[in-house]
Amino acid sequence: MITLQALCFGILGYLLGATPYGLIIARVFCHTDPRTGGSHNTGATNVARMCGFGWGVATLACDLLKGALPVFLAQMETGSPVVVTVAALSAVLGHVFSCFMNFKGGKAVATSIGVFLPIAFPPLLIACLLCLIVIWRTEFVSAGSLTLVCSMPILLCLFFGDFQWLPLSLCVLAIVVWRHRENIERLRNGTEKSFLKSHQTR
Repeated sequence: MITLQALCFGILGYLLGATPYGLIIARVFCHTDPRTGGSHNTGATNVARMCGFGWGVATLACDLLKGALPVFLAQMETGSPVVVTVAALSAVLGHVFSCFMNFKGGKAVATSIGVFLPIAFPPLLIACLLCLIVIWRTEFVSAGSLTLVCSMPILLCLFFGDFQWLPLSLCVLAIVVWRHRENIERLRNGTEKSFLKSHQTR
């Protein structure tokens, strides 16, 4: 039974995660393709960079929702940590490897935040605050994003004693760090783009 449920919610999570809301919003409302400029991905940061802050926020909300919805449904329907984890990882992987974009996609930060919203809100809130502080101090969204995913396993285990979502948080950490490997290299070299400066010079 759990195997069938995991399969169903895995498919649902992947299809929701694979839906490229950033690309849809940019094309429909801004008549542009976010893959052609900025960081060349369809995430909220690049949509904001190319289309304006408001459209970036809209993309962020959609990417949060497509992570949260399959996890919420799996939690309500099954209550199984295994099924919930499958649904969550499927949504994140769908965002990274979208079948609607030749199995390419974004960096999965917003979708990763979304998957933790229904199941680990208190540690997620602290992680998001840490993320915002880092972005404020450094002006690098990538640095804040990496801080968020790196802090989630620590917060879950050490401060909240919630070990059932540790495998999920570690998998999300690995995926997001891998997707940010170029950003990490630019941060090391001092060539990473500041979101605020790039936004001001649009």
